[in-house]
Order: sequence, then C-alpha cells, then structure tokens
Amino acid sequence: MSAEVLFQIANPLALLGWIALAGAPLAPRAADLLAGWILPGALSLGYSVLILLHWAEAPGGFGSLAEVQALFTDPDLALAGWMHFLAFDLFVGAWIVRHARAAGERHLVILPILPFAFLFGPAGLMAYMALRLVRRAGAAAGEVA
Repeated sequence: MSAEVLFQIANPLALLGWIALAGAPLAPRAADLLAGWILPGALSLGYSVLILLHWAEAPGGFGSLAEVQALFTDPDLALAGWMHFLAFDLFVGAWIVRHARAAGERHLVILPILPFAFLFGPAGLMAYMALRLVRRAGAAAGEVA
C-alpha cells in the first residue's frame, strides 16, 4: 500500500478520535476507549510498521536539523512522522478529557482547548495546563479567604 493511501486512511481515523472526544459526555467510556486506546494504538502500530520497513534505508538522522529534514524527504518516513503526531496528539487529547473529567471540569470549558491539541499538540497541552493552574490558584485563594 502506498504512503498516500495510508495517509488517506490515517487522517480520518484520527479525526474520528477527536470527534469522539468532542462528544465524550455522551459516551465517556466509549470515547476513552476509542480516542485514548484503540485509535492511538492503531496509529502507533502503523508508525511502527513503517519505521521497521523503511528505517534501514532512511536518509538523514537525528544529529542535526539538516539530518532530520532529510528524514522527511522520504514519503514513507514522512508518513511515519505524521502518524507519530496523530497518535501522540490524540493520546494527549484523550488524557486532557479524562483528567478534566476527574477534576470536575465542565466539558464545555475543555472543548475550545481540544482543537489546539488536535492542530498544535503541545500548545493544546499548554492551554490545558494553564487552565488547571488558574483553577488551582483560584481554589487556593478561595480556601485562604
């Protein structure tokens, strides 16, 4: 199967996970299972297979930025890198939803953060961490007052 075909399969799979996270209050266990385990696992498996099949002939490496750029000139390795992002960002998004639920955060507050985690990974995680810090500071101020 070509890298392009696998790309066309991986993207909708990840999107399905993000849709599940957006609707998590409707079926929290299903969303946790799908977006937190099944889909990141499937994407990670795809990543692992691509790395096993194509790493030996990979151009570049990790010694410099130019070597990393060279890695992504190979379509199969570029796809592996993309699947890496899809899997990890979805896993982090699922963690955010689970953590927020456990902390008693309303899902409507989390919804605007999820697109940042989907599109910009670490920026979404940072936004959620900032929210939690603000909530903790507010709770601590309320306890002292």
